[in-house]
Amino acid sequence: MIKIAIIGTGNINGFHIPAIQTFPGRCKIVALVDIVPDKAREKKERYGLHEAEVFASHEEMIKSGIKVDLAHICTPPYVHASIAIDCMNAGINVLVEKPMATCLAECDAMLEAEKRNGVQMHIIAQNRFRNQHWKLKDLVNSGAAGKIRVAHVNSFWWRGHSYYDLWWRGLWEKEGGGPTLNHAVHHIDLINWIQGDLPKEVTAVLANVMHDNSEVEDISFAILQYNDGSIANVTSSVVHHGSLQNIELQCEFAGISAPFSVVSSKSLDSGFPTENKELEEKIEALYAAMPDLKYEGHTAQVDDVLTALETGKPALIDGISGRRTIELITAIYKSGCLKERTSLPLSKDDEFYTFEGLLKNAVYFYEKTTSKMDLGDEGIGV
Repeated sequence: MIKIAIIGTGNINGFHIPAIQTFPGRCKIVALVDIVPDKAREKKERYGLHEAEVFASHEEMIKSGIKVDLAHICTPPYVHASIAIDCMNAGINVLVEKPMATCLAECDAMLEAEKRNGVQMHIIAQNRFRNQHWKLKDLVNSGAAGKIRVAHVNSFWWRGHSYYDLWWRGLWEKEGGGPTLNHAVHHIDLINWIQGDLPKEVTAVLANVMHDNSEVEDISFAILQYNDGSIANVTSSVVHHGSLQNIELQCEFAGISAPFSVVSSKSLDSGFPTENKELEEKIEALYAAMPDLKYEGHTAQVDDVLTALETGKPALIDGISGRRTIELITAIYKSGCLKERTSLPLSKDDEFYTFEGLLKNAVYFYEKTTSKMDLGDEGIGV
């Protein structure tokens, strides 16, 4: 039985706790940790976690001697690294909510702690465990549509003005950035996974067009250029009404996307297009034949992590994957803040390698004017 601690009992727990409770024979929650213990007690009552102990800090939990095998770290991003390292130093495996950390230096310190302590570190990227994304990756791997030449990554979300009133949001030093880091992280992870490599160059623009109570961007545009000559554009936004997200891949022979669609053109003698119905039907049949995942989202990733702990086999999303996502996000911020093209990989002597370097060079759009401890959980997950 794998014993789990939840560190940080905010809104994201509405995904973590039910996912854990899906596997009662394999794991159980033994500790709830929050700097506001009443929030942890409320979650204990809401989810019937009667055996779970409540702690005001992860240090208090570790010092108590309670047996914990896996810590779900669900705090604001600026303390992901320090809490994960403390837990790993105590021999506890960790599952860290996105984003892995605020900078590459923190990612590397986390990876070093994992190796030194002989534990496992996993990073939440639950959107890989969606049928539409899993099957899109398989379609790319099949080669039926040909090589990716252009990718359109649309991470469109909408958040009201009050969203940035929460005490840690809208501050570079606490949130680490805006939707590029905290929303598009999902789709940036996906394009890294699907492409299998980082781009060689990034050109980006950052802006804040709707949230004058926030230091950070509320939208960014990035152009990614890859070694094979292909390109991608990534839009990271919390100003798009409807909050639609999709990945569109224009490949050599067909365009495929998630949510799933396929369109294929072939050339007339004049060079103008005509529909390639035969290939469209072939790709549709391939997609239809692909089995669905047993679980999706956080539940699927929790299952994957539990299996890794039970068997010692690698999980899908490790610290190296998490770091790769942070590296691309950092390159977007560097390009957008300095208004210049950025080359990858980023070296350890790059100023943006550290969080201090990011804070020094960040564009501070507005002054944060409101700081509330809680905004409630209305609409979370909708």
